[in-house]
Amino acid sequence: MSNRKPYVREMKRTWWKDHPFYRFYMVREGTVLPLILFTLFITIGLGALVKGPEAWNNWLHFMANPIVIAINIVALAGSLFHAFTYFNMMPQVVPIRVGGKLLDKKIIILSQWAVVAVISLIVLFIV
Repeated sequence: MSNRKPYVREMKRTWWKDHPFYRFYMVREGTVLPLILFTLFITIGLGALVKGPEAWNNWLHFMANPIVIAINIVALAGSLFHAFTYFNMMPQVVPIRVGGKLLDKKIIILSQWAVVAVISLIVLFIV
């Protein structure tokens, strides 16, 4: 048997703070936490809707809490941040060719935002 010890590189809990790329990545991934809470709130609301008017009114009262409103605003910001980063990455991941030429990145990104706006308007009109 050998007396050598294997090299174990020290890994601090804050390793990601040293590089801007990893900081950005961790912030982006951290925005999922308010989105999880938002999803739970909506799921609880659906359950309250099934249980009857009293449960529904209690849920509406819960949703009017300033902390819940703040969480929902942060969740919306996180969702828009995810969409922004995904839409900016999309032309690199899936380059679109029209007539043998690459479509301009700005056109792809703006068309995705246009689709989001149209779908949002349709949902707003329905609700």
